[in-house]
Amino acid sequence: MKAITYKTSGAADVMALTDRPVPTPGAGEVRVAVKVSGVNPTDWKARESNTPQGEQVPDQDGSGVIDAVGPGVPEDRIGERVWLWEAAWGRADGTAQEYVTLPSRQAVALPEHASFDLGASLGIPALTAHRTLTVADGGPARLAPGALAGRTVLVAGGAGAVGNAAIQLARWAGATVVTTVSSPEKGELAKAAGAHHVVDYRAQDAAAVIRGIVPDGVHVVVEVAPAANAALDEAVTAPDAVVAFYADDSATVAVPVRPSMFGNLRWQGVLVYTVPTAAKDHAVAAVSAAVADGAIRVGEAAGLPLHRFPLSRTGDAHDAVKQSAIGKVLIDVAS
Repeated sequence: MKAITYKTSGAADVMALTDRPVPTPGAGEVRVAVKVSGVNPTDWKARESNTPQGEQVPDQDGSGVIDAVGPGVPEDRIGERVWLWEAAWGRADGTAQEYVTLPSRQAVALPEHASFDLGASLGIPALTAHRTLTVADGGPARLAPGALAGRTVLVAGGAGAVGNAAIQLARWAGATVVTTVSSPEKGELAKAAGAHHVVDYRAQDAAAVIRGIVPDGVHVVVEVAPAANAALDEAVTAPDAVVAFYADDSATVAVPVRPSMFGNLRWQGVLVYTVPTAAKDHAVAAVSAAVADGAIRVGEAAGLPLHRFPLSRTGDAHDAVKQSAIGKVLIDVAS
């Protein structure tokens, strides 16, 4: 089978298209014929910073069809369409290959109406978004229709992959969604995703506009740039709100201490790979339910343009993500 592998850390050119044996699933595992691999920032960051112990296949997310199962897995899973999450986390086998084996729970049923493109776009972005939306005190542990009714969510960077997923999940759960963007073009994408209110922070006084929309303040901030936005977040949050940040735009965040104390404002870090198992299970179940309801979509009409690359150009796909391509970068694995 064809696979992308690398044996040392470095730029995209350390990766090569290789031939490998088709793997056999072990106990509790499934083998998936991969259709589409999804690329995330952590994929190129892991490749650049971590030297693998042996031969590493990149990419955490993907979609495909189960074609074999290991001992302990029901045979009726064979033929099931699935989306994959964290395939390469702590493992040598990511989704940038024609077949991948992984634990059965990490291959989640994908409804017939959901495309493989959608399946490959879930994983890290959607699970991260779910976690950010469920860490508030008194908030739901698992999203569902109505779970965020009466709450307002501010999504920083609504045109990004996590921002897009957060907008769609928050809307599905009944929240009022406000998002900040840096251009009119990104604003149109955020509107397409379903944001109720879009604020261009480069053209508007974001704090004043958001306070005008939500005088009592927002309850949850889904934050992509905590260092840059700390003052804004403090200015627009309601009492007992949470700022859930999932990206490291700076090594240090200057938290406004006294306002945070008086507002009981919580600053919550989110790294999807290391969240508690129960929280991960809640996220997978909720994302699956949202997909089944048709509440999560991909493509420009959903605010998430797709950028496609063949397996042989995985390096270009990684570089596109590194260069902040607007939308979702996908790799067509199946020929």
